[in-house]
Amino acid sequence: MKPAPFEYFAPDSLEEALELKSEHGDEMKALAGGQSLIPAMNFRVAQPSVLVDLNRIGELDYIEERQGAIHIGAMTRQSTVEKSKLIEQHAPLLYEGMPYIAHPQIRNRGTLGGSIAHADPAAELPVLALALEAEMQINSKTGSRKVPAKQFFQGYFTVDIQANELLTEVILPRFPENTGWSFQEISRRPGDYGMAGVAALVTLEEGPKCSKAKMVYLNVGDGPVDAVQAAESLSGATLDSKTIEAAAIIAAEKDIMPFGNIHASVEYQRHLSKILTERALSQAFERAQEQL
Repeated sequence: MKPAPFEYFAPDSLEEALELKSEHGDEMKALAGGQSLIPAMNFRVAQPSVLVDLNRIGELDYIEERQGAIHIGAMTRQSTVEKSKLIEQHAPLLYEGMPYIAHPQIRNRGTLGGSIAHADPAAELPVLALALEAEMQINSKTGSRKVPAKQFFQGYFTVDIQANELLTEVILPRFPENTGWSFQEISRRPGDYGMAGVAALVTLEEGPKCSKAKMVYLNVGDGPVDAVQAAESLSGATLDSKTIEAAAIIAAEKDIMPFGNIHASVEYQRHLSKILTERALSQAFERAQEQL
């Protein structure tokens, strides 16, 4: 199929793009990498009357360190993030998760901001953003605001971006000391959407004692799923195989909300999530110990 008719604009500046967003509101779709939007338009799942191409706006393409935080422009290509030494050094969890996103050809066109704003429950970048407690810079013609990831993702393909706003930047706070990380995902084939996946962080106080843990899951809910109960079970605990397994059971049975699909039943997604949680927490714990 081919897309429904639409008006096309290709602004050269963010100011011009925000002017168009203010004028057209929800009738407008922003074209970033187009790896999700264009297929949706071709199948007429999405039928915007106005398409605004952001690819000429160079001011939204950057990766910078500012006072320990990492600032990434919304139009930064996923492949650029994947290869960035700055990301490898200051956001190792994001660096580790990037190769799991689809295929190199997709990452060459797909953008960080486009994937996060799309908020596909099976996508890796929303999960990584939530795990890293990222902030989203949202701009409109009349002003700007920052939204924490835990408030930004609101449900199935739904985020906190108003009709007159665009996501312009993702801000990653300073990576905490004595913290290990791990990203684990299982898919039928390389490049396929994961049947389940988890991003994990473990911060140690002393020896094997955990001061903070965080696990966020993909494709087991209506968005990135933060396993709050499982993380709380690890806070203040001495980490070993038993406490890790217990946390994995809590995550798989209480925190996640899988729907099941043609590739994996609800029961299988819970099983995968438990196994992946054990692997992720064990690796994150090992990496955290290396920093003590």
